[in-house]
Amino acid sequence: MSLSVAIITKNEEANIRRTLESVKWADEIVVVDSGSTDRTCEIAREYGAKVFVEEWKGFAKQKNSALEKCTGDWILSLDADEEVSEELKDFLHSTFRAGGDLPHTSALGIGRKNHFLGRWIKHGGFYPDVKLRCVRRGHAQFEPRIVHESLYLTDGSDPSDSCTGASGHLIHHAYPTLSGYIEHMNRYSDLGAEMVVEKKGKVGFSFLNIVIRPLATFFYNYFLRLGFLDGREGLLLHIYHSVYVSWKYAKAWEQSKKAKVQSTK
Repeated sequence: MSLSVAIITKNEEANIRRTLESVKWADEIVVVDSGSTDRTCEIAREYGAKVFVEEWKGFAKQKNSALEKCTGDWILSLDADEEVSEELKDFLHSTFRAGGDLPHTSALGIGRKNHFLGRWIKHGGFYPDVKLRCVRRGHAQFEPRIVHESLYLTDGSDPSDSCTGASGHLIHHAYPTLSGYIEHMNRYSDLGAEMVVEKKGKVGFSFLNIVIRPLATFFYNYFLRLGFLDGREGLLLHIYHSVYVSWKYAKAWEQSKKAKVQSTK
């Protein structure tokens, strides 16, 4: 069996070499770039990747475009800030490159180690962070969501019945700096707000959503899910994640308010 790796990028020069180095043994690497102005595409080509430059269509559509360009029997979808651990590499290599087979499986669930400010976050719901990432070609695609998109099996089967667990992890170098994390949460709260408006229509100002829900999120993840065991990094992560929740609902209200004003013009 052959394995393709699918990655979407934009200005990922700081990350992409690490990602590609971890999968350079794969049969094929497909990179769909949305207009990088740094050396992302050049580095990808150094590793023999097939690079396609396309206009940004949104996360799900961009990732599905990458899946469609893959020719391997199986496809591993990676983010540009992820890498394959040595144990996972050995598992995938023995499965796909050494004549192994997964005859009764359509997908592989892979655990993910999320790093925040350089620390592996082991609590608060961040581990084990199992993702459906490795699938038989033609058996899955990313659901059409604005953000937080994930793969689903297109034959309608339950992943719990069709998914086998893989040995090893994806290592997610998510947020090496606080400024990067806050900037990311700001962008994602814009997209999250769009999803809220899309789902609920008009969104009013809600003390429950803007104040109580973020506080409950922090309490649940930091205390009940033991996020406090991840030290200072865990505290900062959960504080700013709860702020993201507040931003999302506040921006949903703001978007609804603007839409109402425009509709009266």
